[in-house]
Amino acid sequence: MCNPKYFASLVCATLFVFMQSRAQSLLYQFDNNTISSNWSSPENLNGNKGKGGAENGTAKGHAFDAIDAGATKSLLDVQGTGIINRIWITIDDRSPEMLRSLKVEIFWDGEAKPAVSVPFGDFFATALSKTATFQNSLFASPEGRSFVCHIPMPFKNGAKVVVVNESAKKLAHIFFDIDFQRLKTWQPGFMYFHAYWHRDTATTVGQDFELLPAITGKGRYLGASIGINSNPVYGDAWWGEGEVKMFTDGDNTLPTIVGTGTEDYIGTGWGQGQFVNNYSGCLISDSKQKQWAYYRYHVPDPIFFNSAMRVTLQQVGGNSVDKVAALVKSHVNLVPVSIDNNKGFHQIYKKDGVALGAGEASDGWVNFYRSDDVSSTAYFYLDKPSSTLPPLQPLAIRVYKLKSE
Repeated sequence: MCNPKYFASLVCATLFVFMQSRAQSLLYQFDNNTISSNWSSPENLNGNKGKGGAENGTAKGHAFDAIDAGATKSLLDVQGTGIINRIWITIDDRSPEMLRSLKVEIFWDGEAKPAVSVPFGDFFATALSKTATFQNSLFASPEGRSFVCHIPMPFKNGAKVVVVNESAKKLAHIFFDIDFQRLKTWQPGFMYFHAYWHRDTATTVGQDFELLPAITGKGRYLGASIGINSNPVYGDAWWGEGEVKMFTDGDNTLPTIVGTGTEDYIGTGWGQGQFVNNYSGCLISDSKQKQWAYYRYHVPDPIFFNSAMRVTLQQVGGNSVDKVAALVKSHVNLVPVSIDNNKGFHQIYKKDGVALGAGEASDGWVNFYRSDDVSSTAYFYLDKPSSTLPPLQPLAIRVYKLKSE
């Protein structure tokens, strides 16, 4: 009889070989829907045919641009049908302040409202605007000095990508190239890429943080890059017990998709150290600074929706009963919700509070609602070039109490 573990391993290995061979086979197949392959860079803005590298007698003459304080720099502005395959940028000022003061905006098909309006660093998965060396399925920073996005972004009638400098100082150097194809036709099933950033510097106890507010239309949720500045008022308590909830296609009070905890959502457990994987990871795990930056991308496990989507993250942490009881005694803002001990798992949540220390609540681990500083970038596809999501929050909120070290 076949060993179940061996059989499972064999299936996984076979599937991997099949997917790898399929991906490789596409490398030598010509795409008959392609008109041309183009790069937009300072040496040939918008990738015009036969126009690249003309400055300085065709020597290296225009490798970078600058962006004055308050100015906007266009990286791509083209008409027609196409698809962006890769965005690469490097800048000389990579401080947290600059990475939050710059914003990336992407417009599709001549829309006045951007489908993407996100702080620069956060867009490229550096959720606390602190650079890191990493590569995953959607983003990369090979040595922590550049910003790469590999998300495919089709457009039907036109695409515009800009970087806006909302800081008080000039950005002296921005190098970039945006790699795209011009296509003959817009294919059935194509959708527009969107991204939404949001920060709450002090989440409300008992209220879930919205990774993605309610949107309507047909689409696919790609995932999120999330950052947390853990509130020091809770001492050494763990912050990551909150469950991700996805409300799809008519879900109201209760979601269809719900996880079991924050570190569980990114594929780890019993805490959250620093690691980088293709589809989930934690780029920053700093208990001294009380900062964590992590991501989860639903590439092999797609999340589709037909009419509506909303994604939230519970603001729940945990600690031992004695430490939580001490916090309650000190009037720290929290609400206990459950206890896990050798007598079992006990649901104790009451909106008007609960007394710890009686009966099953005398020992064990307590999960509790808490308040922290949370920010996130949600990535998704939608069947329309713009959405009804709120505009990007003001600069003052984006740079509030940023930590440089």
